[in-house]
Amino acid sequence: MNLHFEPVLPANRREVERLQTLPEQAGFIESVRDCLTEADEYPEWKPVGIYDDELLVGFAMYGYFADLQPEGEVWLDRLLIDRKYQKKGYGKAAVLALLERLRREYGKDQIYLSVYDNNTAAIAMYQQLGFHFNGKCDAKGEKIMVHTEN
Repeated sequence: MNLHFEPVLPANRREVERLQTLPEQAGFIESVRDCLTEADEYPEWKPVGIYDDELLVGFAMYGYFADLQPEGEVWLDRLLIDRKYQKKGYGKAAVLALLERLRREYGKDQIYLSVYDNNTAAIAMYQQLGFHFNGKCDAKGEKIMVHTEN
């Protein structure tokens, strides 16, 4: 596995927009098209394609929000591995690589994300990777998790 992230640009946008989750994951994440529309409106968001060499396997969106807390917050807000590539280790590998990238890019110890209560597979993966619930919810009612660099 040789994961890397590429910005979503006009050249790869259509391919990224075609990524899909499994039917039982409906509602856990917005469509990639909706995510990209949001990123078009809010420059804080950075959408990226997740690639294994040249193969597009997923999508992520992250950003830094200076207006949250006194020192700002870094959010790994969206993560999607295409239905064809799930259960192959891409999700865990992508989160670990994104944690490293976000810490390097923003210099922050804490990385936030939010997840619905019934997304038990994602919760288990995030907990295995060191995320924990902080007792708060976001504006959509998702529970907030945080990963703190030791």
